[in-house]
Amino acid sequence: MTASLPLGPVLRHVGTTTATVWVQTSAPGRVRVVADCGVTAVADTFTVHGHHFAVCEVTGLEPGSATPYEVFLGEERVWPEPGSAFPPSTLRTLDPDAPTRLLYGSCRTPTGDTPEGVVRYGPDLLRATARRLAAEPVEGNLVMLLIGDQVYADEVQEPMRAFLRGRRGEGGDGPEDEVVHFDEYAELYRQAWSDPQVRWLLSTVPALMVFDDHDIRDDWNTSAAWRRTMDGRPWWRTRITSGLGAYWVYQHLGNLSPAERDKDPLWARVRAARVDAGEEVDAFALRAYEEPESYRWSHRHDIGGVRVLMLDTRCGRALGEGDPSDGSRSILGASGHAWLDEHLTGGPDHVVVASTVPVLLPPAVHHLESWNEAVCAGAWGGWLRGPAERLRQALDLEHWGAFRYSFERLADTVGRVARGERGPAPASVLLLSGDVHFSYTAPARHRDVGEGGSRILQLVSSPLCNRLPSNFRRMARLSASAPVHLAGRIMTWLARVPSSPLRWRLSSGLYFGNTIGEVSFEGRTARARWYHVVQGGPDALPEVHSTVDV
Repeated sequence: MTASLPLGPVLRHVGTTTATVWVQTSAPGRVRVVADCGVTAVADTFTVHGHHFAVCEVTGLEPGSATPYEVFLGEERVWPEPGSAFPPSTLRTLDPDAPTRLLYGSCRTPTGDTPEGVVRYGPDLLRATARRLAAEPVEGNLVMLLIGDQVYADEVQEPMRAFLRGRRGEGGDGPEDEVVHFDEYAELYRQAWSDPQVRWLLSTVPALMVFDDHDIRDDWNTSAAWRRTMDGRPWWRTRITSGLGAYWVYQHLGNLSPAERDKDPLWARVRAARVDAGEEVDAFALRAYEEPESYRWSHRHDIGGVRVLMLDTRCGRALGEGDPSDGSRSILGASGHAWLDEHLTGGPDHVVVASTVPVLLPPAVHHLESWNEAVCAGAWGGWLRGPAERLRQALDLEHWGAFRYSFERLADTVGRVARGERGPAPASVLLLSGDVHFSYTAPARHRDVGEGGSRILQLVSSPLCNRLPSNFRRMARLSASAPVHLAGRIMTWLARVPSSPLRWRLSSGLYFGNTIGEVSFEGRTARARWYHVVQGGPDALPEVHSTVDV
């Protein structure tokens, strides 16, 4: 049987002289990445539940270089594929002195830009970005941040439903339209990342990733009540184990630098496994779920003059049901907050906090979430806690505004960074997010930061390919209106929720089309753009929808 790559190569963590290439292979063996500059990296595959993977660390590259490369399994070249219409895939290293561009987005349902897919979900901005970058020169540091919902494990499309029916037969375990097992996750990732245009993009633009709820399940870790309900379902233990294990293999492993990967306890066990590391991965994933403090999913990257902090706002949540201000309920958990406090400092020209769920929502929604958290904790009496919890789950009230302790702690730290109390103040503190399926800009001011402090700005770009139906758009527009904002402030006042140290507004209306965001940094200046596709189609190129000078 001819060896092949079911997925990859995917260019992941890059340094000034190193580049990580992740692949999935059809059989166990030895993988070689051969760069045009004469450098070769070799790695043996590891196996998880019968699927084979390799991580190749290419070293000895020049800073700021873009070096074409090929991938071999044994002696057979498997990348690039014969007849590819795209330019050669390249290993892109970082240049500390060069300008930096960050692409970011979330929430992607793969459709291949079929006519039916475009009508329902809109044009795929990952595919469109591949076409754009294949046709234009790329200079400086370019990194892509995929911040949540890279796959939809709970809202699968017909090709995936057909796979589930074929795998499980009649009366299989778990919901018929949701993945449960590792094998099913493997197929879900294959369908999401095997599109030729997306595959080329991932092979040539370094990508950093973090999960959100749909990578596991909608509303994952909304509250303690949600978690108790899910723990009572017979298939959930397998689902959470498979989902977190697959995330570590397909997404998280590539986020790590060589030194970080060598310190990762699971990586050592996977490499030491003689045949199949499935049991080791399952045991790790279950512990990460049951003991969130046992593993850190957040990660930091310094790219030129920009510090990027990618936050785990899902698995590490603490879900206490007492006083919202005592830290027992937080969106990051105790160790997550400690990690963020350590790395959210001054010094770089710009600091980027990538949180899958927006820190700064339309103010009315923020007030609603804060009010709801207070009522769930008993602010209006015990008899309203149950209805408030049902409302929380029905309306997805589980962003930073619903974790007041976390929001205030982050706001305080951002304020001290902006004032220059945690090192030289950066020019900007940017909050990059997705999740909500619309895009917007929200400039913010901290009440204790004067005119000379850092610019604080929330930038949201979502979705990549999964636009909201029209009825949800109407609800979202209503949530951003002035009367609803006023009603939200009154509700939080009646629930005795303290006022926020941050004040923000939406500087433009909500945009509901599919987008990919881009922030360009040069020295202490920055510019944000949102790209969209005006008319759908498999060959359409993205255009700039809006621009903000940071």
